[in-house]
Amino acid sequence: MNNAEGIDHAEGISESADRAARELRVMFSRLRRRLREVSDSQDLTPSQVSALNRLSKAGAATASGLAASEGVRPQSMAATLAALDQHGLIERRPDPEDGRRQLVTLTDAGRESAEGTRQARGEWLAHAFQNNYSEEERRTVVTALTLLERLTEA
Repeated sequence: MNNAEGIDHAEGISESADRAARELRVMFSRLRRRLREVSDSQDLTPSQVSALNRLSKAGAATASGLAASEGVRPQSMAATLAALDQHGLIERRPDPEDGRRQLVTLTDAGRESAEGTRQARGEWLAHAFQNNYSEEERRTVVTALTLLERLTEA
C-alpha cells in the first residue's frame, strides 16, 4: 500500500527508487551498446573485449582468475581466451609461483587494441557531451555521477 511518501510497505521501495533503478538500467544498457558500436575491436565479442580490458587494467592473470573476475564459467573464459589468442592479442606463460598454471598477459597488439578501444570510446563520449549538452547540463551530469558513485560503494 502506498502512503503519502510513495513507499510501498510490502516491498519497502518507493516508486521513485523503483523508477530510478529501471531508467538507470535501461540507460546504461543503451550506452553500453552504443560504446561497443563506436570502438573498432577487430570483430571481438563483448566478452572478449571485457577480458582484454581487464587484462589491460589489472595485468597478468590466470584463466580461472579472469573467469571469477568476469563472473563466467572457466569453460566460457577458456573459449574467450582461445579467440583472443587467435587474434594474437594475448600470450600465455607458466606461472612462476605454480608451474601447473599459466598466466595470461596482453601482447603488444593486445595492449594497442585495448588502448585504442578505450580511446575511441572516450573520444566519442566527450564529443557527445560537448555537442549535445550545455556547460550547465554537463555540470549536472558530473554531480549526478558523484551521487551514483555511492551505488558502487554499497
